Amino acid sequence: MHVAEPGFRESVDLMFNRAVALMDLSPGLEEKIRVCNSTYTVRFGVRLRGKIFTFTGYRSVHSEHMEPVKGGIRYSLSVSQDEVEALAALMTYKCALVETPFGGSKGGLCIDPREWDEHELEQITRRFAYELAKRDLIHPAQNVPAPDMGTGEREMAWIADQYARMNTTDINARACVTGKPINAGGIHGRVEATGRGVQFALREFFRHADDKARAGLSGDLEGKRVIVQGLGNVGYHAAKFLSEEDGAKVVAVIERDGALVNPAGIPIEELRHWMLKTGSIRGFAHADFTEEGGAVLEEECDILMPAAMEGVITRDNAARIKAPLIIEAANGPVTFGADEILRQKGTVIIPDLYANAGGVTVSYFEWVKNLSHIRFGRMQRRAEEARSRALVEELERLSADQGLGWQLAPDFKEKFMQGSDELALVRSGLDDAMRIAYQSMREVWHGGDGVEDLRVAAYIVAIRRVAATYRSKGL
Repeated sequence: MHVAEPGFRESVDLMFNRAVALMDLSPGLEEKIRVCNSTYTVRFGVRLRGKIFTFTGYRSVHSEHMEPVKGGIRYSLSVSQDEVEALAALMTYKCALVETPFGGSKGGLCIDPREWDEHELEQITRRFAYELAKRDLIHPAQNVPAPDMGTGEREMAWIADQYARMNTTDINARACVTGKPINAGGIHGRVEATGRGVQFALREFFRHADDKARAGLSGDLEGKRVIVQGLGNVGYHAAKFLSEEDGAKVVAVIERDGALVNPAGIPIEELRHWMLKTGSIRGFAHADFTEEGGAVLEEECDILMPAAMEGVITRDNAARIKAPLIIEAANGPVTFGADEILRQKGTVIIPDLYANAGGVTVSYFEWVKNLSHIRFGRMQRRAEEARSRALVEELERLSADQGLGWQLAPDFKEKFMQGSDELALVRSGLDDAMRIAYQSMREVWHGGDGVEDLRVAAYIVAIRRVAATYRSKGL
């Protein structure tokens, strides 16, 4: 008998229920946390190519236990109310887990961005932003979008400008959206943030011997075989950092038109340039191409990283997945049914609401930067450098004075005398957020009480925090 797979939104609800079953929340509070507060559907017309086109967009607010609420806007033909509400719920738990003081929200526009020219996309985006902003669904203090699938810095700059045009006296207008270009109030390290967060998540996982042992892995990331599904912003950065900085080998890359395989490791930067040039992974010289992307997902590796869409590992293929460790760089890539099968197999899954929280963490830093109207490191960087230089010069003076012949290693000198710029501070803040969140999850994971896996542990940590906020509000 074939049991139908629950949809994405049901999957999130079912995972929520698994966690709540192990907690003692009052039924009223449990329901309050689970349901989506509101979803606004907008249909607007834009005059393009000599006629009027009507577009459908959504902005869903899952939880206002903290404001503003935060969440990306995706441009995709698969956008639906259910998908947006599921993603908004994930945002609530994600923000609570990494202690980013936002509620959860999400937006989407039913559109294939590849079908439109840049100037047309700008008109569509500005009109969508106008529809949301006039209902305070874009607002620095109430609802702050960010990029997601199909959107990037360019769209965020248009949205920020549209909001500023409508609110000419709002000094904090730039904080109405994050993921902006640097010259429009963005922050260094935002584009790489989600991929960087995936790297920090894996590093933290590999610091704990008993956690690695659960996945049957040992050592560190050096030499680990990684299969990446989806080489968009998140997959590309995560794969690049893991291979270039941690010595991991990306043995396969799966994209919409097939997959590339090379057991010796695929040079990610070269592949990225090839994809930008040709629009495809086909014909790339340093790996073998196969049309069967789905089959490559099931190949032997140490770490499987789905970084594209939701629902790629399902009840149908879960039993054939060989990776002992899965890190969910995308939102909801493992369905509820697949999760059950993988758990019984002993596969360790680092869940989406933790693994890809790097984006919202750095978005929070950007929002704070916009509200404080000063870039990070501007006040202290040179003071740090001067203090470090004074210490180095004093050590060298002592050595010369006493004829000790000490030599400080040149690379130590260079590193030690560098003050922290914005990028260094952003990475430091992100690393800290990812480490602390992981430790709070594993405490629950290893704390007994029927918690079998990291996903339930993550939900429990997040739901506890949301519940505590509601209780302190007197709900």
